[in-house]
Amino acid sequence: MIEHDVIIVGGGLAGTRAAVEIAKTDPRLSVAVIAKTHPIRSHSVAAQGGMAATLKNVDEADTWEAHAFDTVKGSDYLADQDAVEILTREAPDVVIDLEHMGVLFSRLPDGRIAQRAFGGHSHKRTCYAADKTGHAILHELVSNLRRYGVQIYDEWYVMRLILEEGQAKGLVMFRIRDAQIEVVRAKAVMFATGGYGRVYNTTSNDYASTGDGLAMTAAAGLPLEDMEFVQFHPTGLYPVGVLISEAVRGEGAYLMNSEGDRFMATYAPSRMELAPRDITSRAIVKEIRAGRGIHPDGSAGGAFVHLDVRHLGQEQIMSRIPFCWEEAHRLVGIDAVHQPIPVRPTVHYSMGGIPTNINGQVRSSPDGLVEGFFAAGETACVSVHGANRLGSNSLLECVVYGRRTGATIAQYVQDRKFPHVDEPRYITEAQQKVQALLDKPGQYRIDQIRQAFQDCMTEYCGVFRSESLMQEGLEKLKAIRQQAESIYLDDKGILWNTELTEALELQSLLLVGEVILASALNRRESRGAHSREDYVDRDDPNFLKHTLAYYSPAGVEIRYMPVTMTRFEPQERKY
Repeated sequence: MIEHDVIIVGGGLAGTRAAVEIAKTDPRLSVAVIAKTHPIRSHSVAAQGGMAATLKNVDEADTWEAHAFDTVKGSDYLADQDAVEILTREAPDVVIDLEHMGVLFSRLPDGRIAQRAFGGHSHKRTCYAADKTGHAILHELVSNLRRYGVQIYDEWYVMRLILEEGQAKGLVMFRIRDAQIEVVRAKAVMFATGGYGRVYNTTSNDYASTGDGLAMTAAAGLPLEDMEFVQFHPTGLYPVGVLISEAVRGEGAYLMNSEGDRFMATYAPSRMELAPRDITSRAIVKEIRAGRGIHPDGSAGGAFVHLDVRHLGQEQIMSRIPFCWEEAHRLVGIDAVHQPIPVRPTVHYSMGGIPTNINGQVRSSPDGLVEGFFAAGETACVSVHGANRLGSNSLLECVVYGRRTGATIAQYVQDRKFPHVDEPRYITEAQQKVQALLDKPGQYRIDQIRQAFQDCMTEYCGVFRSESLMQEGLEKLKAIRQQAESIYLDDKGILWNTELTEALELQSLLLVGEVILASALNRRESRGAHSREDYVDRDDPNFLKHTLAYYSPAGVEIRYMPVTMTRFEPQERKY
């Protein structure tokens, strides 16, 4: 049996930042990071726009309180305000900390870190590295894993969380290369497994974003929090769905409909293209529904709108947003210096996740905590984003709460003993599960089921929702789950069997999708990214509370948990 003092699942920003913090705090501890891709290929590397912090390099009037208010207002007042205060107070310190590690932020002419405007923020506070910010940060953090002697298990797939007597004791994982199964036990387990964009058919997320950590947590009987709040990024490149960063609008891009109007003047006149993402996404969908979308030939009535940067000029485009130009050119043949970019909303981020307190400890209930189990980053819900995340707050959350959770774990494991784990039992069960998948005589290819499921989620739980629509979606989902029992694998071998990994990921996706739909059905209001056409108003008396969804094969049980309010009273959300 493999042993480490701490095991962290996920090689993105939150997981690597936590690992670095633990190893720096106590070099005697054995720390391991387990990732199903190489850490450099974690989805954090695709984060483009930047990281918010009140450095005051561009706007001296900015304050952490203003950043906190913008975040809480952006969350439609569902964010926990104690967690938001930590996020915004610690932001300048973590940016400087990253700079000292070697992160190459873009600079002002005088050498200070540059800052740009971002949606929903009242000041220019987003620090960036051109439009490759996640790439710049993650590379330095992974270099620091090597420096501090953290062991990396890359291309291992974690199948199961070992949770016994209210304590996380370890994991079961298999090596993708040859299906070797191992049990790992630890004094503390941390999940930093990212989001679940692949629940939907069009997403900015990479193929690995299948919600595995969320699914394992729910399968172990623990709740998931606020899963109905799925962020649709307004500017997904049409038709492929990859992200055209908010940095493009931060630099001054226009959103235009088929009539050549900057239509955001109708929806958010004070912020225009830099309104929060939920508002901008709904505006684009409304324009398309009203027949003011654009066809590829330029005529009205199509499925996308235009993101226009031509007025910025070639020099600004190529120096500030080169990756966005490159993506549009490579994927759809658009030269953004001379042509507008076709965009429409794409699934981007999960506001909900594994519920944690402000130290990253996982909750079992509104007042209970799980021994030895921690989470941070997009897979967690400490709830700094509430019902809608502001752009450039996600990298910040990963680094602030990755560091904070790492510091908590480093103290937590002192003087703790290794738990007892029945290794043979878990190995046998995992082997049986793998063999059952290889031996399935089913009638459906994995891709058929996955595509039907993703189409179902997109159609029945998208930007706009209603009770009848979601009820129908849940019925369809049940039928798809039945069909998923009858998949078959063409590849019956164990060497680099990617079908085997996809079969396990499909189980994660189906579980997470059901929790999202059930949570959304029970929230009878519109708040942030959750927009219901049958309940169009926010309902604070009945729904200013967090959803806790407990999964079981028999269905999803919904409970609720209060929102932590400290400074800011809820008010109408206008921009």
